[in-house]
Amino acid sequence: MIQTRKKRHKNPYFFIGLGRFETTEKVPCLIPASYILMDTWFTNEPFIKRLLSEGLNVIGMLKDNKQKYHYRKGLYNLSELAAIFAKTERPGDILGTVIVTTKKDHIPVKLVFVRNRNKRNEYIILLSLDCSLSDTEIIRRYGARWSIECCFKICKSLLRLGKKFQPVNYDSTVSATALVFTRYIILEFIRRKTNDLHSHGELFFICYDDVKDIEISEALESLMSIMSNGLIEGRITLDSTVYAQLLDWYTSQPAFIRSICYQSMTAAGLISDDTVHEKSSVV
Repeated sequence: MIQTRKKRHKNPYFFIGLGRFETTEKVPCLIPASYILMDTWFTNEPFIKRLLSEGLNVIGMLKDNKQKYHYRKGLYNLSELAAIFAKTERPGDILGTVIVTTKKDHIPVKLVFVRNRNKRNEYIILLSLDCSLSDTEIIRRYGARWSIECCFKICKSLLRLGKKFQPVNYDSTVSATALVFTRYIILEFIRRKTNDLHSHGELFFICYDDVKDIEISEALESLMSIMSNGLIEGRITLDSTVYAQLLDWYTSQPAFIRSICYQSMTAAGLISDDTVHEKSSVV
């Protein structure tokens, strides 16, 4: 929202100018924000520089235009960078990533090439001023824009923001907008209380810290350790058929999986170097 210069000096609240406009006063930080999320319209070098000078981080989407970036000793546009780093035949949604600097002010930014889910052979480009963020974290944070877009759509289409009431006075416009968003907050609160799934009592909070993702290597190593301890202590027994199937499975796995299982299976006496070599020779 752009505030007119005529009214600006009388009103205690100031707004950031967007696009080609610039801020002339310091904006009070009423709601602290870690990142500013922007679409392609606002993600450009002058505006990024302005936000950076205010101490704000940016995550935004880029247009595949003639905007150029420094990489090593060369100057590349987004299409040329995509040809180097974005491999559409690569599995998964993240096609590539690279850290570059902007053309004029040499601001370091991280570019992440993400597969377009609507057109699998195309990609979108996300920019982050915080180069320490992982690729997945950049995508996750930028994904929060979707809920914001849904909010605007509901306010404009259903709550008739800017249509039902069109005052000329600036303060009246702010008040009308505040009323629309207050109605939206109340409706969204009712919707979430009615439709969203909820945990019972303190069970969720008790289990929350214990539930976390682990890598497949950690899970496999833990599973093999449990089996090894059970065999050593005599709580688990294997007949010849199960042992043969286990050995077949072990020898057919890639080297990194065999390296994870080797110590536990050796400690339990399931395999030895001679056994594995003999089995591999037969296969």
